[in-house]
Amino acid sequence: MAALVPAGGRLGAEELTYPVLKSLASRLGVTVVPLGMDAEGVRPEAVEAAHRGAPLHAVYLQPTLHNPLSLTMPEARRAALAAVLRRCGIPVVEDAVWGFLHGDAEPFAALAPERTVLVDSLSKRLAPGLTAGFAVAPDVWAPRVEAAVRSGGWAPSRFALEAAVRWQADGTVRAVVEAKRREAARRQEVAGRHLDGFAVRTDPRSCFCWWELPPAWRADLFVAAAARQGVAVTPAAAFAADPHRAPRAVRLGLASPPLDVLDRALAALAALARSSPDGLLAG
Repeated sequence: MAALVPAGGRLGAEELTYPVLKSLASRLGVTVVPLGMDAEGVRPEAVEAAHRGAPLHAVYLQPTLHNPLSLTMPEARRAALAAVLRRCGIPVVEDAVWGFLHGDAEPFAALAPERTVLVDSLSKRLAPGLTAGFAVAPDVWAPRVEAAVRSGGWAPSRFALEAAVRWQADGTVRAVVEAKRREAARRQEVAGRHLDGFAVRTDPRSCFCWWELPPAWRADLFVAAAARQGVAVTPAAAFAADPHRAPRAVRLGLASPPLDVLDRALAALAALARSSPDGLLAG
């Protein structure tokens, strides 16, 4: 991001976006501009409108298994968005970290390679401790991206690089990815069983769910009530590019707990959502 957007610059992002992006932008003095979305992802006209208001220096996108909505942008929407970005001269940072779980969707960079910096990591694909990431940038921006990575001290350890290269070559990466895809499907089945009848947005290949809560519940109240039962969920405000316009929703992470713990946690959350919040947090 620092390679494309100067301090004081404007970065367009989905109106619900990866929370770390907001903290990085704040640290760099960059303004995050929310871009309106629909069921297919970012609306191209929202990008044009934001750019007309004041030029966007770049746009950050999660086109495949978007976090937190699990959306995957269809081909027609990707093509329309690429056309707008090209016409407006706006570069793109594509976050492909969760794309490995999908398997079929091409990266956005395939449509607009001349203006897209694709960012990926092995931490989700293999293990959280394997801090090896990479960026694929157009030739014109490669020196700036390289300089930004170096200045941030983001070089991976030798162990991470060695492990990544060896496991890619010997088939370990492929085997782990296939296992994680199977496990994600199993966990989605558990979530679907417990949350049937609620307004949940997800994908059978995703490791998380977006839950639009029943009308009686505010997100902050639900998070607090869930915490009293020993279950941690994340409120929509953590993902809202505009914190004053957060929906009444929470994100459920499905990947970390053992399957039996996940089963019990989802059962508890479903029972909580069916109850009334009145008096739950009194005293």
